[in-house]
Amino acid sequence: MWTSAWLSGAAAPDDVLDALLAWGEAHEVVAADAEAAVGLDLPLTGDFPATPVQLLAALRSRGAADARLVLPVPGDVRGLGGGGPFTEAALREGEAMLLPSLGFGLVPHAIAEGLVRWSAYRVDTSLAPEHVGLADAEHGLTDAIRDSAGALQALDVAKDRPGVRAELSAWLRARPRPQWPAGTPGRALRVLQRAEEVGAILAVAQIDEPGGALSASAAVLRADALRPLGNAVRLARYAAVNEAVRQFSEQADRSQ
Repeated sequence: MWTSAWLSGAAAPDDVLDALLAWGEAHEVVAADAEAAVGLDLPLTGDFPATPVQLLAALRSRGAADARLVLPVPGDVRGLGGGGPFTEAALREGEAMLLPSLGFGLVPHAIAEGLVRWSAYRVDTSLAPEHVGLADAEHGLTDAIRDSAGALQALDVAKDRPGVRAELSAWLRARPRPQWPAGTPGRALRVLQRAEEVGAILAVAQIDEPGGALSASAAVLRADALRPLGNAVRLARYAAVNEAVRQFSEQADRSQ
């Protein structure tokens, strides 16, 4: 989101660099293949890494228009443009950034405490990404909460848990707390906040495994009941970030 805001003129490069600190004190950038090394003027993996400043300069000089978020999981690789090393790396991390106008993608990986490495890949970005509307994502969260709660009640494995509010608060406090660019659509921010809150509930529920299930089969059913909630959180984040990206890009087009 920050990269797209900067490319559209809605944020300064220092804002992008400051925003990265929410996820790590230091970031480095390498090319995972020769095409990415040449196309983005980056060192290959194993060489001395580049900095985010060098990456931003490369994006600007090559005319990048925006960046898009992908949050793949097995069975849902929308936006990845097929298989290959990029898809494999994105699936391992569960997230990646696409640069559709340039045909490259970047996958972040925490290689040490406070240090994140971004690996760049050449990717096929010719396919239009699947659009998930904010309204659909928001309704999906509401439906998933209701359906998962109903399923757990039907399985008789939902239970009260002492101290759960404190656990939720602690989980949320431990999460990165990024600032978002000025001009980020209010509805996108609201959906991101809702997804974060539901994600906290899901995380605490998973820590509590098996959550009252007294047999292996009941534990499997409980996990199945919670899975739609995880998918709804992921799609809500995907929709919110990419809707903000779309609006930043439209603002840039109107100003030209």
